[in-house]
Amino acid sequence: MTLVHRVLPPSPYLSLDEYVKAGGGRGLENARAVEPEAIIGEIEASGLRGRGGAGFPTGRKWRSVASFASEVVPTMIVVNAAEGEPGTLKDRTIIRRNPYEIIEGALIAAKALVASTIVIATKASFTREVERLAASVGELRAAGWTDGVEISIFEGPEEYLYGEETALLEAIDGRPPFPRIAPPYRRGVVEVVETDADAVSGSGLAAHVEMAGETDAPPVLVDNVETLANVPKIIARGAAWFRTEGTDRSPGTLVCTVTGATRRAGVGEVLMGTSLREAIAEVGGGPEDGQSIKAVMVGVSGALLGPDQLDTPLTYEDMAAAGSGLGSGSYLVFDQRDDLAAVAAGVARYLAVESCGQCTPCKEDGLEIADRLATLCAGGATEDDVRAIEARLASVTTGARCNLAAQQQTVVGSIVEWFGHELRSHLDPDTPAVEPMLVVDLLDIDDADQTVVDERFRDKQPDWTYDELWSGKSPVERLIDHRDRR
Repeated sequence: MTLVHRVLPPSPYLSLDEYVKAGGGRGLENARAVEPEAIIGEIEASGLRGRGGAGFPTGRKWRSVASFASEVVPTMIVVNAAEGEPGTLKDRTIIRRNPYEIIEGALIAAKALVASTIVIATKASFTREVERLAASVGELRAAGWTDGVEISIFEGPEEYLYGEETALLEAIDGRPPFPRIAPPYRRGVVEVVETDADAVSGSGLAAHVEMAGETDAPPVLVDNVETLANVPKIIARGAAWFRTEGTDRSPGTLVCTVTGATRRAGVGEVLMGTSLREAIAEVGGGPEDGQSIKAVMVGVSGALLGPDQLDTPLTYEDMAAAGSGLGSGSYLVFDQRDDLAAVAAGVARYLAVESCGQCTPCKEDGLEIADRLATLCAGGATEDDVRAIEARLASVTTGARCNLAAQQQTVVGSIVEWFGHELRSHLDPDTPAVEPMLVVDLLDIDDADQTVVDERFRDKQPDWTYDELWSGKSPVERLIDHRDRR
């Protein structure tokens, strides 16, 4: 098995001319020659599924958005470039190597959904990617590719939840990145109205907003960077071509990031259906000398996979059957030197800190899970702590409006289930103490193929500040006015 280059070219396209010489632009040309229905039909026939984690069929999503189109206000296209899953660098790598294909995919989506606005939502901290995107948009605008479509770049916050599509829309509309209930395909960025400060909203939505109800508010299509990067070639070459690689139910390729206990860290594109073992070998060089793989973590979204599951094909259906998921293609590898109690504590703290606090169990139970696991790692825990961890894992998802609490339950729960013996070994006073593993955002992979991570997270407080002491508030308490609502 070798790496492929459908979406991720082996070297960057440094100009629009280079991209065009390689075949760029044909998809947009074809799209503008047909009716929107033909474009959506081709995406449906291709079997393309979202590469941001959920794996929802892209064509079905586009059709749903089209069905809720407003007759008054045009639909909006949002490119989700807010990559933040721990261990993931694939979207930023695509942006660095070929931003033109992402923007072309978004322009094709705009034609299919009769949209006049594209927002590329990334993070302010992604300075390298923002510069590349801005320069590329300028080239495309000068070349006439964007006629009739306004493209802007939104530089958002650093928080993990900003990547959740409803939280991302909240941020674009000027509010904190707190997930909301309304599906974006029905109600997009401009679909909410501020409630009277003294009125009870009753909506349960972030930022105390009401649904606009039966109005002409437009829907928004939110698609991931890698998803949209697949679109131009599908429209240029056809759905049948796209299906020539991958599997019947998971066609195409996957751009994945491999980090952890491997010979190198890396980002590479593999065929869907490639085994996890092969992907780790090809992208990350396999385990280090004299070591064997103990477990693989799918970012902080899917259950850990053990050594007997390394031959699982990287498809949506096979990874789900293995009890995990394809996720955003982030695979963190652990070997026999890694203590899974430390991993569990690190994951728990990351998710607890990044919880916004709208759902009390998510924040409070998450923090308790993290604290008790840290106590366990330090050698100060008892059986009561283990039972409390198990109890909080059961209750942490109560009332959850987004998937973060379920990730706590799934990822930490899988470690408790499959590596419970390692956790319980720390009840023995003779077991050496360990520090919780730093599970955090990946900033880059350097020239030596080593990861560069966000070390600042060690000092991040649960209220999303870097103050010396935690205020005791959750982000939603700190960032939203909670005056009495009679």
